[in-house]
Amino acid sequence: MSIAATRHVLCLNSGSSSIKFAVFALGAAGEEKLAEGAAERIGQSVGRLWLQRGEEQAIDRQLALPQQQEALKAVFAALAEVQCATPDGVGHRIVSGGPRHQAHCLVDNQVLSDLRASLRFAPLHLPAEIAAIEAVQAVWPHIPQVACFDTAFHRSIPEMASRLPLPRNLWQEGVRKYGFHGLSYEYIVGRLPNHATGKTIIAHLGNGASMAAVHNGQCRDTTMGLTPTGGLVMGTRSGDLDPGVLLYLMEEKGYNAGQLERLLNHLSGLLGISASSGDMQTLLKLRNGDPHAAQAIEIFAYSARKAIGSLMAVLGGLDRLVFTGGIGEHAAAIRWAICQPLLGLGLEIDPVANEDPELRISVPHSPVEILVIPTNEDLMIARHCHRLLPGQEHRR
Repeated sequence: MSIAATRHVLCLNSGSSSIKFAVFALGAAGEEKLAEGAAERIGQSVGRLWLQRGEEQAIDRQLALPQQQEALKAVFAALAEVQCATPDGVGHRIVSGGPRHQAHCLVDNQVLSDLRASLRFAPLHLPAEIAAIEAVQAVWPHIPQVACFDTAFHRSIPEMASRLPLPRNLWQEGVRKYGFHGLSYEYIVGRLPNHATGKTIIAHLGNGASMAAVHNGQCRDTTMGLTPTGGLVMGTRSGDLDPGVLLYLMEEKGYNAGQLERLLNHLSGLLGISASSGDMQTLLKLRNGDPHAAQAIEIFAYSARKAIGSLMAVLGGLDRLVFTGGIGEHAAAIRWAICQPLLGLGLEIDPVANEDPELRISVPHSPVEILVIPTNEDLMIARHCHRLLPGQEHRR
């Protein structure tokens, strides 16, 4: 790519305990990842910063990262240290824009104000994401920023699926199903033949986990709802619960809102069931000697199977199931545990292909095609940022 034909985009995926980043060059000649890395273990006694350029591990060091601001400064310093060009734009993964924003957009003062007003729609994620936008403004005030919303992909969900069974005034206030992991789903749809023609379920399984029912490339339903807490059993999140459980905890145990938030988002899911870990790889290592770890794995797979069955009903059948996300891409035992009991629904997994997946892991005659496709949310952020950037040159 010639410099004149390219734009450099910094992609930020900011969380409370880590910040992942990547730098892309995009232009008429194509797309190239120039660098990637992360600031990890933010708030712990010793943090970690690493940066990779191509196959070269350019930076890997331990340092104090007491808060997110220090982590962001460390990321910016690392990019300067390896002489990455000042970006033409910065794209952010924003989990939710609430009812005001469900389409990717340039960030201005009004967008930032709207995000601050939408904290309750994604309390785990939005504070860190807003802080990242503000940190970029402080360092590069003239560089445009783009908000890429995980909820954007789900705008095609019909009202029948997105309306919650609550009084109608709450719908007007934005209490509805939004859906998340949209950047991942959007990437996977783009990788499928003819942009997912037919009936597809995409299973994004990681520490946060969800599924989406996609018909001819359009989302028709998804497992997460108002916030990323609902749906499947997750690493530390409960997924769907009888609302009566929350009333019980409030009335009988005296839980307040803060205690409920901590319970549902940080102490539940795989961690709560196993009483040892919310990390699937750790649980898989423990399962033979730890019945609680084994039970957590079984419940996770059971939750996923139920979701597949319900989304098949939404679609009226199924042509393909796609696994992605950290667990979906790397945990063969979980894919097997999910699919093997669904043989009667047309999902026949190949045990050999599943252990060393390249793309298709179903047997050739399986009525439902089963695929494993690594996701690439950073690339989707870079593409949207490149598309939305103003035409003039902003690099300093």
